[in-house]
Amino acid sequence: MSEELKDKVAVVTGAAAGIGLASGEAMLAAGARVVLVDRDAEALDRVCQRFGDAAIPMTLDLLDAKACSELVPRVLDKAGRIDILHANAGIYVGGDLVDADTDEIDRMLNLNVNVVMKNVRDVLPHMIGRQSGDIVVTSSLAGHYPTPWEPVYASSKWAINCFVQVMRRQVFKHGIRVGSVSPGPVITALLEDWSEEKLRDAKDEGSLIEASEVADVVMFMLTRPRGVTIRDVVIMPTNFDL
Repeated sequence: MSEELKDKVAVVTGAAAGIGLASGEAMLAAGARVVLVDRDAEALDRVCQRFGDAAIPMTLDLLDAKACSELVPRVLDKAGRIDILHANAGIYVGGDLVDADTDEIDRMLNLNVNVVMKNVRDVLPHMIGRQSGDIVVTSSLAGHYPTPWEPVYASSKWAINCFVQVMRRQVFKHGIRVGSVSPGPVITALLEDWSEEKLRDAKDEGSLIEASEVADVVMFMLTRPRGVTIRDVVIMPTNFDL
C-alpha cells in the first residue's frame, strides 16, 4: 500500500458518492486520515465501516450557513489539523435557462460557488498559521467551454476557475497550493437528469469516465514536490466531443 499521504489529514466534501468518495478512498489508501463530509449520514457510515478509524464521518449540510461555518472548527476538533481540503461538493442544473427553476439556480450557485469560497476562506487561517496546505477544488470541463446545454452550471464553474487562479496567487507565499481538477462527463449522480438515451449513447461511445480516474488526478496533484503546483487539470474521455 502506498504511504504517500502518511500522517496527513484531509477533508473531502461531497464525500459519500462519486468523485468525493473516490478521492477520499484514494487518500485513505495513501495513508491519510480523511474527514468525509456529506449530508447523507447513512452513506457516510457505510463508507467508513470499510476503512476503520482512518475514515472520519461528518454529517453536515453545507447549504445551511451555520453548519457550513462549523466545518473547519469541527474538523480541527476531531482531527487536530487540516493538511488537505478537497472542496468537491456540488450539484448540477442543465438544460435551457428559460426552463430552469429559480430556486434550483440559487441552490446550485450557493453550493458550487459560495460554499466553496467559504470553505476555503475558513481553512486559510489554519493553513497560513502552519505555512503549509493543499486546496483542491472540483471544477468541470464546462468551466473551460461555454457549454450551450448547461448555462447555469457552466457559469458556476467559470467562476470557480477564476477563484482558484486568484487564490493561488494570494496564498502561495504561505506554502499553500491551490488547484482544480476539471473533469468532462463522469459517471456520477450529477448526470441523473440526463435522458436515458443520452446516458446510454455516451456509455456506448466511450464518452464517460469513472470517478476513480478523477481521483487519480487529484492524487497526482497532491503528491508533487512542494515546489510544484498543478493549478488546473482538464480530464475527459478520449472519445468525448463537445
